[in-house]
Amino acid sequence: MPADSDERKQPHLVVEELTAGYGGIPVIFDVSLTVGRGEMVSLIGPNGAGKSTALKAIVGVIHTMSGRVSLAGADVTNMVTERLVQKGIGYVPQTKDIFGPMTVIENLMMGGYLLDSSEVPKRLLEVYEVFPILAGIRTRLASKLSGGERKMLAFGRALMLRPTALVLDEPTANLSPELSAVLLGTHVKRLADSGVAVLIVEQKARQAMEIADWTYVLVNGRMQIAGAPKALLARPDFAQLMLGQVPAPAQDQ
Repeated sequence: MPADSDERKQPHLVVEELTAGYGGIPVIFDVSLTVGRGEMVSLIGPNGAGKSTALKAIVGVIHTMSGRVSLAGADVTNMVTERLVQKGIGYVPQTKDIFGPMTVIENLMMGGYLLDSSEVPKRLLEVYEVFPILAGIRTRLASKLSGGERKMLAFGRALMLRPTALVLDEPTANLSPELSAVLLGTHVKRLADSGVAVLIVEQKARQAMEIADWTYVLVNGRMQIAGAPKALLARPDFAQLMLGQVPAPAQDQ
């Protein structure tokens, strides 16, 4: 587990007072967070808190109503996902993260569609270094992969363009506890250790916190607390917050 320290890396992906939702109705309100290069940050909270909505607003899947998203100091607010990919943000959604009718290598090449053709072989080798299993199954149809293999392929597609920031939405959804632990503890952690700024939404909150450097807790669309994972777990109100219950403010005597 990362050291229980309040020291943070220099912000690379910065979200400031982001408000977003659907059909003109906000779901998240004034959400702010930062992620540094080589830092693994988890965004957790109860079901319906707005975690996936926050990620979709950050990566341009939905428009923000107010607030700002910046990458390495450049404003990327409301950029379409394709432009953000060019800027250096990779995104792995919870579903529809691979093309089932295509082979593994075809999926990876689709991930590198913005590359010059001469760069593709080199990037493929880099992905295979991170996920060696993909090299051995590169001709297999993606629809025939196991749940863990699918997620590694989804990560690999995002890595083809060498993102400096990677946004992951529920990467362990529908995976066994054992496979989830491997995916988070080995593969996601390796990405952060390589210098990528990793922001992850994960329903398996405690597993994500075990490898996170910093954690934000979102409840009812608003950021409630943030801190080093060990410190948050020690808070007496942590379980209450994870159930969606925001403690009432103390009354003046």
